Amino acid sequence: MVSTRGQTVTTTEQGFPWGSAPYPVLVADPQGTLVQCNDAAAVLLPRAAPGIPLADVAPPWLVAAHLTLRISATPAEPEAGVSHSGVLGGRRFEAHPSVRDDGMVAWWLVDDTDHQLAREALHMERERTAFLVRASNSLLSSLNLGRCMDVTAQMAAETLADAALAIAPARGHRLPVVTCLRGGTPALSQETVDPDDVPGLGEALRGFPPVPSRWIDPALAPRWMVPDGFGPVGSIVITPLPGHGVPAGALVLLRKTGSTAFSDEEEIFARLFAARSGAAMSAARLYAEQTAITDILMQELLPPTLHQISGVDFAGRYRPSADNVRIGGDFYDVHPAGVEGEPSLVTIGDVCGKGLEAAVLTGKIRNTLHALLPLADDHQRILSLLNTALLNSHHARFATLVLASAVRRGNEVDLKLTSGGHPAPLIIRADGTVEEADTRGTLVGALPRVSASSAEVTLAPGESCVLYTDGIIEARGGPMGDAQFGEARLKRALAECAGMPCEGIAEHVQMLAAQWLGSRRHDDMAVVVISAPRTQYLSAVNGTTRGRYTA
Repeated sequence: MVSTRGQTVTTTEQGFPWGSAPYPVLVADPQGTLVQCNDAAAVLLPRAAPGIPLADVAPPWLVAAHLTLRISATPAEPEAGVSHSGVLGGRRFEAHPSVRDDGMVAWWLVDDTDHQLAREALHMERERTAFLVRASNSLLSSLNLGRCMDVTAQMAAETLADAALAIAPARGHRLPVVTCLRGGTPALSQETVDPDDVPGLGEALRGFPPVPSRWIDPALAPRWMVPDGFGPVGSIVITPLPGHGVPAGALVLLRKTGSTAFSDEEEIFARLFAARSGAAMSAARLYAEQTAITDILMQELLPPTLHQISGVDFAGRYRPSADNVRIGGDFYDVHPAGVEGEPSLVTIGDVCGKGLEAAVLTGKIRNTLHALLPLADDHQRILSLLNTALLNSHHARFATLVLASAVRRGNEVDLKLTSGGHPAPLIIRADGTVEEADTRGTLVGALPRVSASSAEVTLAPGESCVLYTDGIIEARGGPMGDAQFGEARLKRALAECAGMPCEGIAEHVQMLAAQWLGSRRHDDMAVVVISAPRTQYLSAVNGTTRGRYTA
C-alpha cells in the first residue's frame, strides 16, 4: 500500500477536466455513484457509466477507499484520503484521490504492476544477497570440514528446499553425507555406495568437466538420499560444490510433493550458494590436509624424548623462541650405537636464525648426523662431512654443535666431547665441582674447512655432563631486566645439582632460565644431560611393602 496525500480541487464547473487524461479516472459523488469516467477508465471497466453505483463496477478495495474518504472528509475540511492499491483486471493499480470542495472525488488509477514487480524483485534480491552474506560468514567462520558440511546442509534446507544433503568426495569406499530437514539438525552418515549409481551425483563429485545442476526423477533417488520422515519427494536437484581447483562435493536439494518445483532462478541462486559452500569446504579440506602434513613433519623436527640407552642416562629439554611455535633452530639427538659396546652419538646444536626456516635446516643436519653414525667416534670426520653437506646445500646458514660419544664401561661412562663453535660442555662432579670440557672448534657450514679439538672425560656414578645452547646463557632478564643469565650463574646453579638424576638437572636448568627471563623475548633454548647411573640395589623392607633404592 502506497500512502500519498490526495488533491483537493476547488472549482465551480459542472464537468471534470480529465476526459483526455492518460490514466483511467473515475469520478464519484459522496454517495458512491459514478458521475463521470474517461475513455481509459471505460476500457479498463467496460460497465462503468455515469449514474451507476461505484460498487457495481469497481473492485472492493476501491469501493472501500471511497467510503473511507467520504467519512473522513467534510466540506469545511475536505481531508485528502489515503491512496490504496489492489488488483484490477489481472494487474496491480494504485488509486489516488482528487477531492473537490463539493465532495466529488476523482480516482486516478495508476498501473503499478511493473513497479510492484520491480520492487518485489529488488526485495527478493536483497533477501538473497543477505542470505549469501550470512552463509559466507557462517561458512568461513570455521576451517573444520564437518562444520562446513553441517552449515551447508542446514542453511540450504532452511532457504532453498525442504531438505538438503551435503556430500563430500568419497573416502575409500565410504561417502560422507550430512543430511538436514527444514527445522532440524544436521546428521552425519557414511554411505557405502557408488555415486555413479545416482544420475548426476558422480559427475558432480568429480567436478570435471564442469557440470551444471541436474534435475533427477525422484523415483531414481536411492533410499539413503531421502531423509527419514520426509514423505513423498516432489523434485530433486543435484548441484556441484566447486572447490579451489578440485571438487569439494555435491549439494542435493529435495522438495516434497505439493511444493513448487525448482525454477530456473532458484537453480541459479542454488549455484551461487553452492559456490560459497564449495569454497569453504575446499578451504577446510585443504587446511586439514596441511595440518596433517605439518603434524607429520613436526614429529620429525621436534626434539626426541630421551631416556636410558645402553646403560647411560639421558635427559633433554627444549624451549622454542616463540610460545606459539613448537620448533626452531636448536636441536638435540641421541643416536644409539648399532653394536653392543660401541658409543652412542649425542648431538646438540644451534642453527643460525630461528623459526621454520631454521627448523628445516636442523632437520637436514639431524638426518646427516644419523647417516654418519658409523663414524660416531671420529668427530673430526663427522664435522668435515657435515660441513661439506651444508656448503653444498641451498641454505645460506651455518650452525654450531657439540658431538658427544658416550659408552658405559663398568659403572663409569666414557665421553668424547667435540665442539664445533659451540659453548663447551660442563661436567658436574660428585663433590659439586663444575668443570668445563677442554674442547674448541670452528662453526659448521661457513668455512671450506673446519677444525676442532676433542676432550675425553670419564663420569663416575652419579656424575653428569651438561650440553646446552647459547639461548640459556644469553637469556636476558633478572631484577634489572637486561642482564644475561651467563656462564657463571649457570655453573653455580649446576654446582647445586651434584648427585641429582639427569631429568632433575635438565628441568632445573630450564626452570632457572625461564624464571630469569620472565615474559621477555628470548632465543631458542636447549639442554641435554648425560649421566652415569648411580650404583643402586633394591632393599626389601618386608614381604608386602615397597622397597627403596640406596646408593
